[in-house]
Amino acid sequence: MAPSGAVELLPSETPNAARIYSYTLGGSYYLPVDRAAAEYMFSLVPSTPKWVRMLRNFLQHAARRLWVEGFTHFIDFASGLPTDDHIHHVLPDARVVYSDLDPETYDMAQQLVGHLPNVLYVRHDVREARSLLESPEVQNFLGGERRVAFGLNGITVFLSPEEISRLFHDLYEWAAPGSRLYITYETKMPGLMTPRMEQFIDMFRQAGSPFWLYSLEECIAFSRPWQIPPTGLMPLHEFLGLPSDYITEADQEGVGLQFYAAILAKPE
Repeated sequence: MAPSGAVELLPSETPNAARIYSYTLGGSYYLPVDRAAAEYMFSLVPSTPKWVRMLRNFLQHAARRLWVEGFTHFIDFASGLPTDDHIHHVLPDARVVYSDLDPETYDMAQQLVGHLPNVLYVRHDVREARSLLESPEVQNFLGGERRVAFGLNGITVFLSPEEISRLFHDLYEWAAPGSRLYITYETKMPGLMTPRMEQFIDMFRQAGSPFWLYSLEECIAFSRPWQIPPTGLMPLHEFLGLPSDYITEADQEGVGLQFYAAILAKPE
């Protein structure tokens, strides 16, 4: 095993989503095959790095905001690699449950955070969130706390409408009143598509990861029964306080590409 805070990267000819994400964010946990896959993605959707950086900034922004509101227990789904810009670094005193289904990502994550007492990284499928929440390992780690902050950041594109609905209901039913769900949705305008975006989507599907781009209206419906704040689902750059012209027409890739963000609530 690599030293604490480091990852031993084993040779591979297969791209890994978490390593591609690391490359996109300017990290160091990637292999040549991941760099090649990422650069191919960028050739199809050049705005990808910009959106990915905003997604990571959202994670930090939401975590700090929820900590100020009194949340000390976080459960983050499809977490990828918990590197230096993830929740446990932003909030070192919080108790954080990370999860990811990919075995390679899980092994790398254990090298990064397996030694940290306030962090639990579990190999688990977000589609089966209820069984994760009810597992003795997670319940013991949380100390019985159910007023928590859940995280679904950049995940819904990999889930069908039925899977999203079940996930949101499972989290809502398990959580104590007052809990929060910080979320981002990747959307496009209905009826718009380009050849490059079709190639981008097909790339995921050929790799075994179906990819859906929903409309804003669909995402609003998905959010139920969680309570949407009065500000509604906000464009991600607005949520982060970035200038109104930060997202350009080119960034929307000819399909009205837009990310939305919100912190949803289970009412007290």
